[in-house]
Amino acid sequence: MRDYEQETAFLGEWGPFQRTIFFLLSASIIPNGFNGLSAVFLSATPEHRCLVPAGVNLSAAWRNASLPWESLPDGTLAESRCHRYRLALIRNFSARGLSPGVDVDLGELPQEPCLDGWSYSTDLYHSTIVTEWNLVCENDWKGPLTSSLFFVGVLIGSFVSGQMSDRFGRKLVLFSTMAVQTGFSFIQVFSSSWEMFSVLFLIVGMGQISNYVAAFILGAEILGKSVRIIYSTLGVCIFYAIGYMLLPLFAYFIRDWRMLLLALTAPGLLCIPLWWIIPESPRWLISQGRIEEAEIIIRKAAKQNGILAPATIFDPTEIQELDSHKQRAHNFLDLLKTYNIRTITFLSVFIWMIISVGYFGLSLNTPNLHGDPYLNCFLSAIVEVPAYVIAWLLLQTLPRRYTMASVLLLGGVVLLLIQLVPTDLYILSIMLVMLGKFGITAAFAMVYVYTSELYPTVVRNMGIGASSMASRLGSILSPYFVYLGAYDRFLPYILMGSLTVLMGILTLFLPETHGVPLPETIEQMLRLKGLNPSRASMLFRDCCQK
Repeated sequence: MRDYEQETAFLGEWGPFQRTIFFLLSASIIPNGFNGLSAVFLSATPEHRCLVPAGVNLSAAWRNASLPWESLPDGTLAESRCHRYRLALIRNFSARGLSPGVDVDLGELPQEPCLDGWSYSTDLYHSTIVTEWNLVCENDWKGPLTSSLFFVGVLIGSFVSGQMSDRFGRKLVLFSTMAVQTGFSFIQVFSSSWEMFSVLFLIVGMGQISNYVAAFILGAEILGKSVRIIYSTLGVCIFYAIGYMLLPLFAYFIRDWRMLLLALTAPGLLCIPLWWIIPESPRWLISQGRIEEAEIIIRKAAKQNGILAPATIFDPTEIQELDSHKQRAHNFLDLLKTYNIRTITFLSVFIWMIISVGYFGLSLNTPNLHGDPYLNCFLSAIVEVPAYVIAWLLLQTLPRRYTMASVLLLGGVVLLLIQLVPTDLYILSIMLVMLGKFGITAAFAMVYVYTSELYPTVVRNMGIGASSMASRLGSILSPYFVYLGAYDRFLPYILMGSLTVLMGILTLFLPETHGVPLPETIEQMLRLKGLNPSRASMLFRDCCQK
């Protein structure tokens, strides 16, 4: 069979049909933007303190002194969030007319946990899952675990979505997983426990990545080569960022977590009419031998573009001839077959993982920045748009290796500089965080293109799949990088910045692919820059001797 692009070249590149597919599939990505990072507000932790019941008979002085003071990660003093002075004891002192700090040394009083619960500030959030189920103090580990379970669902969905779309079709999987994401998000609204919410969140994560991947593949297979590149870089990414920008807008006006989740779920229903507009992938139909259905779709596209289609578009005899020429099957072990591909695989896995840690770590950490969390979240979202555009422009003209290393080093270095900023210059700190987010987001956009060019055709899907799996593992770990901020507010930035700088340096060891034909076989892969087996062996022996 002749090349599919040649068979359908008569359709043109940017007619009404292609424009419809481009914008509708890109628009279907918008709910992924605000659902994927909804935990920023759903599981936000407001200011809180131990609750001293109003019915307890305490004098005003003892009620004001009932909580010990503790040092926060930023060095300031505040009333304890997790302990109070033993209530029975201070009630006895109050009844005897003793004064705190005068007749009684508060530093010597025994303490107890918050046995009566907590009181939460409602200045920013009227309710979150943290205030609903008291995910603080000894249960504060459940907050980051909630986000991690969502990303576990994303990891599982990444495994099954490709296989499902290959077997059942791109369109069916796209709309089925949209239904899973929307339906289970709706059920989440009625969660009666943290356990129920988290399990449903995992399922939502599975649906979220599955429809994202299905939309990505469907658009890439329907659109022509020139439009496909723009769709895969700018179209999908920018519409995702638009969804991300809508998240703080929804959260600002809806401060109850159940109503917010309901509002974030409702737009998914707007995708239902797309079933009758978006077609199945003709490429996939041809691969399944359903040539007549593929021709019907192409003829409808030609009619929509005002073009007369040829009498015969796809020749069944040529397709049968194509099926008779099959290449040797490859498996995951081929990614470890030679020193060259093995090293590229290990470097790609680590680079993808750390980029994901940085991207999701900075995104989830916006409520912990100084100032308005809604504005900070919006800034974190809007900075992605220029990052995607600049990444796309740089990829058109400059070498991949130096470009990606530069944005990684930019992102990592500015994150390391945050610890040097004086506390009162919090605006400068926020600017550095956003600049770091810009660099890491640009690297995220570039790494897809760069990795696909590094691997040969015979194992390209497996190479990208292994790297993508590492990225999902990084997203699972990212909430715990944010969690470390409870002990030292600079620690997440130091860790993410150091690892990002390291990845920027390691990127320089990858081969350059700009302007080089894509390799077809493992033997055609480009050699690593400045690294070869003999040199690696010498370095290893030197390290062992030392």
